Amino acid sequence: MDGTTLDAADLPGLYAYPEDLARPWVRVNFVSSIDGAVSVDGVSGGLGSPADELLFGVLRRLADVVLVGAGTVRAEDYRGARKPGYGRDAPPPIAVVTGSAHLDPASRLFTDTAVPPIVLTTADADPRRRQAIAAAGADVAVLGDLAPATLLAELERRGLRKVLCEGGPGLHGDLASADAVDELCLTLAPLHAGGGSGRIARGPDGPPREMRLGSVIEDDGVLLLRYVRARGRALPATSTDVGVDPPIG
Repeated sequence: MDGTTLDAADLPGLYAYPEDLARPWVRVNFVSSIDGAVSVDGVSGGLGSPADELLFGVLRRLADVVLVGAGTVRAEDYRGARKPGYGRDAPPPIAVVTGSAHLDPASRLFTDTAVPPIVLTTADADPRRRQAIAAAGADVAVLGDLAPATLLAELERRGLRKVLCEGGPGLHGDLASADAVDELCLTLAPLHAGGGSGRIARGPDGPPREMRLGSVIEDDGVLLLRYVRARGRALPATSTDVGVDPPIG
């Protein structure tokens, strides 16, 4: 299927997670323009296409959990996943990473979902905010820190090993810096966006990690690229020096 046009029936098999996972497998999904813009007018929707939308839905249905930073939740007005996962009766929960617990209890994240969101935060977050989002239905996990190792350990504790990270760039950058990204799905939109939009990853400096090209699909000028890490990884060490709540919205 590599280098061919899109065949929707092949996507679940092509993008299936490895079998018999012994630890969380982190897949990151982003769309960018051909000149590297991660958004148009502040949101990723301006880069979307039917092919990207189709893959977006398939990746969600394959995942056990959708991991996302709170800034992206606010900017994109996130709601719960819609369709049941493959082989499951319910869609995957949205797991939101936030150091501040700054989430609107009246937002679609809480009011338009079939599965309660998981909020990953710390004791430093305003307790009134934590109480408000818990009252709105969130499953609030108060962790010691928000380092990638801590986040993944909490997901592992819940039996959520097929992890789909949808951003934003800050969370992606933290995961990459911690060597915690196993796979990157990148949709390349045939747009020259210009402007001041940022890149798909932003965070602490770290050595480049080699990735190998897993598959390429072309659909009406849109490229669906899948990269898989070239070598295995161990769970990264816990660190408190991680910024996972980008100041968006």
